[in-house]
Amino acid sequence: MEFIDLKTQYHKYQSEIDARMRTVLDHGKFIMGPEIAEMESALADYVGVKHCLSVASGTDSLEIALRALDIGPGDEVITVPFTWISSAEVILLVGAKPVFVDVDPIDYNLDVDQLERAITDKTRAIIPVSLFGQMPDYERINEIAARHGITVIEDAAQSFGATQKGRRSCAVTRVSSTSFFPAKPLGCFGDGGALFSDDEALTLKMSAIRTHGGLQRHHHPYVGMNGRMDTLQAAVILGKLPHFPWEVEQRNAIGARYSEQLRGACVVPEVRPGNTHVYAQYTIRVGNRATVGEHLKAAGIPTAVYYPKCVHEQPVFAPYGYKRGDFPVAEKAADEVLSLPMHPFLSVADQDRVIAAVKQAVQQAR
Repeated sequence: MEFIDLKTQYHKYQSEIDARMRTVLDHGKFIMGPEIAEMESALADYVGVKHCLSVASGTDSLEIALRALDIGPGDEVITVPFTWISSAEVILLVGAKPVFVDVDPIDYNLDVDQLERAITDKTRAIIPVSLFGQMPDYERINEIAARHGITVIEDAAQSFGATQKGRRSCAVTRVSSTSFFPAKPLGCFGDGGALFSDDEALTLKMSAIRTHGGLQRHHHPYVGMNGRMDTLQAAVILGKLPHFPWEVEQRNAIGARYSEQLRGACVVPEVRPGNTHVYAQYTIRVGNRATVGEHLKAAGIPTAVYYPKCVHEQPVFAPYGYKRGDFPVAEKAADEVLSLPMHPFLSVADQDRVIAAVKQAVQQAR
């Protein structure tokens, strides 16, 4: 059984993906070829915003957004400690100070009740992470940020395709970021990512920063980077995109079925009112994770842990004075979460096999 079945996905869409890639190989425009603009337009339409800007990775997208907002030394940026390191790493990359806010125990997203007390006169941005596939309460986050004149950047690396009160992830903040890493809900065949915004001036500045700090060749008004997405990767996205709405429906259905069958055996993910969930990772919680994981491994069920150590506990953040115990909800989640196989091609028989194995593993671990 595959944890994420990218091989089946490719074979299902092989004719479209291969045709798209062959077109790139024929025209030879491997950097900023016509597929880039086509993909950006299609993704902006899907999300429901004016502008999409493709970039080399989800990490680059966050760094580019911070740079375009002129955030740097002396500034503070708020994010969460329970996430992949890139959400906080980019804050260090621009020279700003990361400020962490604990997560909500239900959805593992930023605990909005604790947000305002973390804001200071140095706070310039908030990067909430839409973890595992659903969005935090952006209505409240945006209201708090607006009151303090702070920009919100949605880190939607795991929630592309999800909605909140009818609005898609990547369309609810001034600027948002996603990743097309192969294992994401919409993935390419390497690294890739995108930024989304209705702000034309900000988008132009981000576009310049993406290409060595300039929109015109040999003219560089900003400190930039080589952050462009390869044309071949855009071709892969274009081959997959027509099938993406179906994949999102499948993820919703499989996640809901898992939760219905597993509720009571373990802590299952809860979908907040007004949200849909794309289950980038279908993540349960168990108090004896290591033992449960070993039983599942013996039963042939692959699992993964996202994430076994909180960001504030990583050595690179030691200079900021954080320690274990500072964010107890995030730390407890890091000790207990376990992700199960999840992808749109998971058969009912395989779903049943996972469900039965989890129930048995939890029983055996007691």
